[in-house]
Amino acid sequence: MKTDIEIAQEAVMQPITEVAAGCGMKPDDLELYGKYKAKLSDEYLESLNDKPDGKLILVTAINPTPAGEGKTTTTVGLGEAFAKLGKNAVIALREPSLGPCFGIKGGAAGGGYAQVVPMEDLNLHFTGDFHAITSANNLLAAILDNHIQQGNELGIDTRNVVWKRCIDMNDRVLRNVVVGLGAKGDGTVREDHFVITVASEIMAVLCLATDLNDLKERLGRMVAAYNYAGEPVTAAQLQAVGAMAALLKDAIKPNMIQTLEHTPALVHGGPFANIAHGCNSVRATKTALKMADYCITEAGFGADLGAEKFFDIKCRMAGLKPDAVVLVATVRALKYNGGVPKTELTMENLDALKKGIANLEKHIENLKKFGVPVVVTLNAFVTDTEVELDFVKNFCEERDCAFALSKVWEKGGEGGIELAKKVLDTLEQKKSDFHVLYDETLPLKDKIETIAKEIYGADGVEYAASASKQLAKLEELGFGNLPICMAKTQYSLSDDQTLLGRPEHFSIHVREAYVSAGAGFVVVLTGSVMTMPGLPKKPAAYQIDVGDDGAITGLF
Repeated sequence: MKTDIEIAQEAVMQPITEVAAGCGMKPDDLELYGKYKAKLSDEYLESLNDKPDGKLILVTAINPTPAGEGKTTTTVGLGEAFAKLGKNAVIALREPSLGPCFGIKGGAAGGGYAQVVPMEDLNLHFTGDFHAITSANNLLAAILDNHIQQGNELGIDTRNVVWKRCIDMNDRVLRNVVVGLGAKGDGTVREDHFVITVASEIMAVLCLATDLNDLKERLGRMVAAYNYAGEPVTAAQLQAVGAMAALLKDAIKPNMIQTLEHTPALVHGGPFANIAHGCNSVRATKTALKMADYCITEAGFGADLGAEKFFDIKCRMAGLKPDAVVLVATVRALKYNGGVPKTELTMENLDALKKGIANLEKHIENLKKFGVPVVVTLNAFVTDTEVELDFVKNFCEERDCAFALSKVWEKGGEGGIELAKKVLDTLEQKKSDFHVLYDETLPLKDKIETIAKEIYGADGVEYAASASKQLAKLEELGFGNLPICMAKTQYSLSDDQTLLGRPEHFSIHVREAYVSAGAGFVVVLTGSVMTMPGLPKKPAAYQIDVGDDGAITGLF
C-alpha cells in the first residue's frame, strides 16, 4: 500500500476555482493562494446570510490509541461518500499544527484514499493562519513588556503576568523561561512561559468569532495580566487590539481546498482538544451549513474532550444544533483498550474486545446525554475477523445505535457508502433533541464536577489549594458564568493516561484554572497535561526531506 503522501502527490487535483464552481461560487468569491487553495471572500460570506442551514453532522471518536482510529479519515471519506450518493455536502476541518507534524502524531489531512489535498501545503504553512495567530499573540506579549518598561502606567504586577508567548512547535525548553536579562534597556526581568500556538487564546478567539467586529471585541477582552490591586489588565487597555486585528484580518477568512475526489473542504482554525477547545472555526462551520445540504465536521481527540467541547462551548456560543454524531472506533483500538499490546492487535481476541468495548460504551452513553442520534462506525482493517465485527455491530445495535463498517481509507468515498446511508437514514428517522450538559449559571466547581462525573465517570474532583483560590477569584471577578474548557489527557477518560478502557473509582485532579475572557470560557488544567508539548526521542522530523525535484517526503 502506498503511503499517504504518495497517494496525495499522485492525485490529480482540480483547480480550486472548479471545485468552488460546483458549489455555485464565482471566481471573485475566492481569494486565491495558488491554484489549489483559497480563502473565501467577505463578500461571498455575506451573500450566504439569508440561505437556510443544512444538516450538521459531527464526527468524533473513542479515546485515541497507538493503534489509530481514523477520525479525520472518516470525516473526509464520509463527505466523499455523500457526493457519490448525489448529496450536496461540504466538509469542515481543523488546520494541522506544525508541532505534532514534526513530533509524534504526524499530519492531519486524513489518510489513504480519504484525504484533503494539497496535503503538504496543509500540513506545513498552508495559508499562513497559524503564523498570523503566532504573530498577534507575540505582539501582545511585546506590547505588555514594553508597557512595563516604559513606566507601567497600568500598574501591572510583574509577578502576575498571565499572557504567554507562543510558537507553533513542540519545544519543551520554552515552557518556563526568564526574560529581560541584560542591561536596563533590555526590559524588566521576570519569569515567562510559552504555549504552543494551538493553545493560544487568540486561536480560540479566531475560531469562535463570527466576524471581524466580534473578533476585535473578543481580542479586547483578553486578560494579559493583573495589576497590583488584583484587577485584570486587558489587551484593550494595552491598546493592542487594532494591530492584532490587522495581523488577523485575512486569517479570519475560511480556507477552501478539496478531497482526493474533489469534494469541497473548508479547513480553518486548529485548537487542540486536550489543551484547548478542539473545534474548527464557527465561521467555517456556519459557512458550510449555508453552502450545502450537509456539513460534516469533526472535533478533536475522543468524544470526552472534542465532542463535549463542541457541544458545551462551540454550539452553546454559536447557536449550532447538531443533527447526528458519528462515533469512530476500530477493532484494534478496542482490543488495545482491553489490554492487548500493540504488537498483538492483528490476532483475533474476543475476550479483549469484550473488555475494551467498555470505552466505546461510555462514549455512546455520553453522546446520548446531549440528545443527538449516534451512528457508530468501525474503520475496517484486513486483520479484523467476522466474529469481531459482528460482536461490535450487535453491541451497538443493542444500545440503539446505528452501525456501519467504513472502508474509506482503502476505497475513498466508495468505501464510505454504507456509513453515509446509515447517517442519512438516521437523519430521516431520528430527530435531534440537542441540549448542552450543564447550565452556565452554575458555580465553576459545579460545572467542573458535572463534566468529571457525567462525561469522564469520575467519583469526584480534587483541587490543588491554588486552583481553588483561582476559581474563587475568577468568580469574584465576574467570570463565574462562563463554560468550562477542560485540559486533560486524550488517552484516557480519566486524567491518568495509563487508565484505559472505562476506568472506575478515580478522581479528577485540578491543578490550575484561568480565564480566557476573549474566548469566553474558563480553562481548567488537570493531571499532568502540558500546554507546550515536547518532542519524542525520535521525532517525525527526522524522516522529512525535500528531493532534488522539490517534492517533500516523509510527511504522514
